[in-house]
Amino acid sequence: MVSNPKRVLMVCLAGLVLIGSSIAQEPAAAIVKPVGTVKATAGNEITLTTDAGGTVHVVVGNSTRMVRTAPGQKDLKDAVPAQLQDVQVGDRILARGKPSNDGGSVLATVVIVMKAADIAARQQQERDDWQKRGMGGVVTAIDAANGSITISISTLAGTKAATVHVVKETVVRRYAPDSVKFDDAKPGALDQVKAGDQLRARGTKNVDGSELAAEEIVSGTFRNVAGTVISTDASKQEINVMDLATKKPVVLKIATESQLRELPATMAQRIATRLKGGAAGDAQGTAGQMPSPPSSSSTKPDESAAGGGNGGQRAGGRGDFQQMLGRLPALTIADLHKGSAVMIVATEGSATSSPTAITLLTGVEPILTASPKGGQAAMLLSPWNLSGSGGEAGGNP
Repeated sequence: MVSNPKRVLMVCLAGLVLIGSSIAQEPAAAIVKPVGTVKATAGNEITLTTDAGGTVHVVVGNSTRMVRTAPGQKDLKDAVPAQLQDVQVGDRILARGKPSNDGGSVLATVVIVMKAADIAARQQQERDDWQKRGMGGVVTAIDAANGSITISISTLAGTKAATVHVVKETVVRRYAPDSVKFDDAKPGALDQVKAGDQLRARGTKNVDGSELAAEEIVSGTFRNVAGTVISTDASKQEINVMDLATKKPVVLKIATESQLRELPATMAQRIATRLKGGAAGDAQGTAGQMPSPPSSSSTKPDESAAGGGNGGQRAGGRGDFQQMLGRLPALTIADLHKGSAVMIVATEGSATSSPTAITLLTGVEPILTASPKGGQAAMLLSPWNLSGSGGEAGGNP
């Protein structure tokens, strides 16, 4: 999973004992530890947008100890000295110090800096590793006793089965029902995974990709919808879609992190041809003409020309379908019109909350024509959003 700068900074608190014994002697009740993203700097003051959504002014004095740490570090033993002038907008900061009477500022004794560029580089490495050593699909069976999960990987050429092996050292994470970001998955347990879930795993694959020894797995229950827009409500950021599979309308929320994209007509036609069983040679050739993907998926996290969340699979030796989507121009809810054909992967939703779109794709009329009931077409999209929210420097894992 993409490194979490929030989590890393909080872990770094454990290393504060390395800064000096004077910190440990300060009364705990008089100390606050704001953490967040640098919004501005002026003089000896850093304006911080905290992870809680507030604003705090961190005052750096002559006695303030400033250090810079790298993403992924568990303590401060490898931290290096930092200077106030080195702090830039977008960097991540954890401060420790005494609050002002109104709570609007903090006189810092310690400031830990994580540079936005370092976070971005780390996340790039993580995304690349998920693409290189990952696979994903729909869970078809779980053998908890032997620590194995069977997944079905859906591609334009058909489906194939793969086995994911889990050991006690495997990191297991789970999407919350209302989360739209891969990077927001929380610690989970193997017994939470069930048939029908979508699962992505990273680890060591065998030669033919039919088995993977997992270092990390992320699972979740998602909803795939293929259909036509009935109506939109920009004020509520909602759309009403007629689901072709269920023949029932479904209301979906559009979040800030939701990806809305339009598929080029030529590409939609190529995918439709493959769904209808076009010649193998033609399918291979047209897939090879898909745009080359960027070096990482485009969100969070953020994904195969074959679809189904199979981050490691290529079509015609070229780009990953979900990656390709990230290169397409973004749409807004105002660009969606009554009757527009859409394919959507969304959160599960709940009895009190509508599903939230993770990825919504328009321009898919040829694909839905090739898959009239919408089932096969809907499964082409993956929920895995590997580049974070994009709203915070370095992502928001």
